[in-house]
Amino acid sequence: MKNDILNTSIEFLKGVGPNRAKLIKSELKILTFRDLLFQFPFKYIDKTSYHKISEIRSLKTEVQIIGSISDLKEIGIGNKKRIVAKFFDSTGTIELIWFKSSKWLIDSIKLNTKYIAFGKINIFKGKYSIAHPELELYDDLKLQQRTKLNAVYPSTELLNKRGINNKVICSLIEELLISVNNKIEENLPEYIIKKFKLLKRRESLIIIHKPRSITELKKAIYRLKFEEIFYLQIRLIKRNISRKEKIKGYTFNVIGDKFEDFFKNHLTFKLTSAQKSVLKEIRKDLGSGAQMNRLLQGDVGSGKTIVAFMSALIAIGNGFQACIMTPTEILSYQHYNKFNEICKLLNINMKVLTGSSKTKYKKELKLSLIEGDIDLLIGTHAIIYDGIVFKNLGIAIIDEQHKFGVAQRSKLWHKNNLPPHILIMTATPIPRTLAMSVYGDLDMSIINELPPGRKHINTIHQTNKDRLKLIDFVKLQISKGRQIYVVYPLIKESEKLDFKDLIDGYESFSRDFPMPDYQISIVHGKMKNEDKDYEMKRFIENKTQILVSTTVIEVGVDIPNATVMIIESAERFGLSQLHQLRGRVGRGSHNSYCFLITGDKRTKESKIRMKTMVSTNDGFIIAEKDLELRGPGNIIGTQQSGEMPLRITNLVADSQLIHKIRLLVMKILEKDPDLINVNNKIINNYLKLIINKKNIWEYIS
Repeated sequence: MKNDILNTSIEFLKGVGPNRAKLIKSELKILTFRDLLFQFPFKYIDKTSYHKISEIRSLKTEVQIIGSISDLKEIGIGNKKRIVAKFFDSTGTIELIWFKSSKWLIDSIKLNTKYIAFGKINIFKGKYSIAHPELELYDDLKLQQRTKLNAVYPSTELLNKRGINNKVICSLIEELLISVNNKIEENLPEYIIKKFKLLKRRESLIIIHKPRSITELKKAIYRLKFEEIFYLQIRLIKRNISRKEKIKGYTFNVIGDKFEDFFKNHLTFKLTSAQKSVLKEIRKDLGSGAQMNRLLQGDVGSGKTIVAFMSALIAIGNGFQACIMTPTEILSYQHYNKFNEICKLLNINMKVLTGSSKTKYKKELKLSLIEGDIDLLIGTHAIIYDGIVFKNLGIAIIDEQHKFGVAQRSKLWHKNNLPPHILIMTATPIPRTLAMSVYGDLDMSIINELPPGRKHINTIHQTNKDRLKLIDFVKLQISKGRQIYVVYPLIKESEKLDFKDLIDGYESFSRDFPMPDYQISIVHGKMKNEDKDYEMKRFIENKTQILVSTTVIEVGVDIPNATVMIIESAERFGLSQLHQLRGRVGRGSHNSYCFLITGDKRTKESKIRMKTMVSTNDGFIIAEKDLELRGPGNIIGTQQSGEMPLRITNLVADSQLIHKIRLLVMKILEKDPDLINVNNKIINNYLKLIINKKNIWEYIS
């Protein structure tokens, strides 16, 4: 097969060899010819432009200078040994530095001979230099043949030190293209290429490395993005179809008496249209005979928890058990306390299990679970540890799914002969394009409206100089009977970071709000669980007016009387976390406020974050901005980013293309689910090349 050459180890490419291959593998993760072929340039530079040395003070990018070397010497000893050359033109002098001494380099450089030096300008103690420059003899004819677009590839400091600079990588790419030129197979059917006016694959891969014009480069990039998105989407959608066919689930034929009783007699508020719609989708899944694998998105306070509880009631009403897994003990106990009374009225046996549950209690709970006496179990990851066995777990609800790794979540699958239905919840709204690219194999539900009565949260950005006004405002709120959150990013003072820490903050607030007029609680992750629970209980019961905390209260804490959230050193938090923290207030009938406190000096990115938070309360808009600022990897975490091998696609800039291709893929699979049509044979063959052996992990969300 032609593709076999692309699997050749990189060391067998002319100009590489075992030593260079080892370095390239460790630094750039390039193992094969294919890896190098798909190591796309991250930018292109114009090598038809040159600068005088006198002009470089105002430049911050790579420069080209025509000049000569008047002096060359080796200085320093041991690891500090380096080669320094004096490079001059008619306007001044600059140093060229190589940090790895090389006799070959010294012997090859000719003094007082015209060279072209290319590299990035550095300045140290007022002196300008170029480290590890590309150096080539001046050749007037070659200069005239140069193009404006020259590829620049990702590199590392170590590669440059070892002489593997951009010029060398370009020459290796040149060799590679000669070796594989006629071996690059097409992977898209002709009907798609014609319909979307795409370049051929081979042509695109050559152009992206050696473009002759901007227009040509844009066409090549579009084609390579297209195939990248196409095969990601086809894998996700096929996986969803396959999971529904292969992974059978328990069939819940009826809504059940528990659900009916709760809905008719105990639901004290009206569900929103979005909540009703999501419940219909879940009910349909639970009666389908296939295992449900649904992602439930909703903004902070949109009412996901009640949807989860009602989904659990369907399972219980059909004679099955249910569990809700949360990331923190605080959230587990909050859910337990919230549903405890209603479960008693519905004659449902509910228990809570966390890491700090007593040994005797755990022993009794395990026995009750396996005998089927417990209908609903709420708890932390303690639920998935060995020894916890259900009699017949019908549905597993995972709250704040991004807090759990895939290996942890997969353990829920092994609690039964048939896997339980899975409902994954997240209060961090995911941008549509990111959801289509990462969770495209899950069925997705969105609660996109807030329940009636939820108050708009007034968000104010302030610096430390406004602190006195803030203290007065907090005292006014407390005088009205309200409660206050104060959140800090650090537990202990850091010598490296100039941010207020939790302990300092607690002491400062204690001075501004002295006892006995005011009571202050403190909660952080390093406290003993019983101490943490005690402080939280005091705040929940309104025995303390101020809760000073770390982000341990980020999710789930629901205290309607709390109306002010103060986030200290807000520049240290990401947008998603700021939005989560803000969502702890605005849960009652009173006006609520979120104060973002920052230092005077802020990065451009932190300024954008503050501006975004002040301008909107919409979690989906915030998620889009977060994606734009941070990229997908930081938002979705390592497990999901591993599912998304995107080399060239930008999830923000290419959102329309992603949507267009997803619709195309859905149409293709609707007509030809097994891709056996002669026109789709090329897709099927390429899929076999890129998909490893499947196992159950492929189906775990």
